[in-house]
Amino acid sequence: MAPQRFHEQFGQIQRALPGVPLAMGPDDSGEFIYEKGVVLARDGEEAQVVEDAVRTHFTAAPDLTPDHVRRSGPQANRSGITRIQVSDPGQGVPGADRAVAGALRALRGAENRVGRRLVSRNHVVSIAVNACPGDEPVPAAYNAPPNPAAAQAAHDPAGAVGVLVVDTGLMHDYRSYPLLAHTEGDAQIRETDDNGVLQQYVGHGTFIAGLVAAVAPNTDITVRNTLNDAGAILEYDFGDKLFEAVEEGGWPDILSLSAGTSNGRVDGLLGVAAFMDELRAQRTLLVAAAGNNSSATPFWPAAYASLPEYADAVLSVGALRGDGEFGACFSNHGPWVRVYAPGERLTSALTGFGSPVPYVYQHSTYDACRYGFAYSCTCRSPHHTGQLSEETAATAGKPDQVMFEGLASWSGTSFATPVVAGLVAARMTANNQSDPRAAARELLEAEAESAEVRGAHVPALLPATWTPVPVGQPAVPA
Repeated sequence: MAPQRFHEQFGQIQRALPGVPLAMGPDDSGEFIYEKGVVLARDGEEAQVVEDAVRTHFTAAPDLTPDHVRRSGPQANRSGITRIQVSDPGQGVPGADRAVAGALRALRGAENRVGRRLVSRNHVVSIAVNACPGDEPVPAAYNAPPNPAAAQAAHDPAGAVGVLVVDTGLMHDYRSYPLLAHTEGDAQIRETDDNGVLQQYVGHGTFIAGLVAAVAPNTDITVRNTLNDAGAILEYDFGDKLFEAVEEGGWPDILSLSAGTSNGRVDGLLGVAAFMDELRAQRTLLVAAAGNNSSATPFWPAAYASLPEYADAVLSVGALRGDGEFGACFSNHGPWVRVYAPGERLTSALTGFGSPVPYVYQHSTYDACRYGFAYSCTCRSPHHTGQLSEETAATAGKPDQVMFEGLASWSGTSFATPVVAGLVAARMTANNQSDPRAAARELLEAEAESAEVRGAHVPALLPATWTPVPVGQPAVPA
């Protein structure tokens, strides 16, 4: 991620999590964001080992102090994780954290001896922590149909596939969109600011539910507002919230998740380890987004699909560009991504069809994809007056404002994910299957086509009702 863009996104995440000092890692390089001055450890004996090791290391280090090393918050949680404070988060350079880096070094020897990780940063899990760059929805053209269009299938209450979407909440008028007739869940806590303008990522969960319903009408969809704070949550809290989401309504057939984080490692997230172990013992299939920062670095939880013990329980999804022939420039990639699906300029419900809602372009926008691709992608969007861009400073003009009433066009790996979740659900219905994991395997074996991502041929799933978007066609309707 370009340094300026990452610092802008860092500021957005910091505003989403007020009162939580954040830092960039690893070693301030900007690969991910995490809570400053805190590390995570497993409850019980391991937490004590970590606390003692950090205190001993800091006592001997000339540039670190053990004065602030102590447990922070509850001794245990549903995920079996403890927060350990290792420094005063208000000290030091904003965005940097030498104390956490020192705490991780203090446990390296012990980790080598036991052969597994004992300590971790408390990462920020988000819809777009490392987005390339943050894409924004635009109103769909007048009378434009959803894309993918609604499949021709009846809803059978007795045999509907259960899909849980962990995301932002539902818009207050979502039921006015016919495809969401069989959707329920949490409302978005605050849709607009004091000026009546949509908040960041509001409508994201509604948009995703609409995609699932379009591809697989025979679904009962539940949306949880786990990522209500501008799409962001701390890893420590995320594990607990995942447990809450599945326990409230029971383990679903399919769990669609369009958020995650990289962590510089290849063994997953400590904060969700207990949830992932429980998932493995269930029949639920986790369909997870591969991330949006155009990187081959594993993005978790999606990258659990590459670990043998979780391969059957997790399906990682990357995004294709508008024509479906190649990978979208923003999509993460690599052998840990199991399948790709359309994710560029899809059309779904951002709001219901009540009163129009204004949206101000809050993100900075790029005039060209910074990775050098010549085709149109999320990294190429209109230059809006009053906004920052890669090359220019903010102007004095008023930020652009558009009105939403119903459908929008939006791009991101976030949206390729529910497309695949819907395809798995549709196969379950078509074949009268009750096992989502078996349905996913059969779907990849029987229906996957081929696309090209960074020179590699990869499996791709293209819904029959999806219409390719010509490359280079303007994203904003006239």
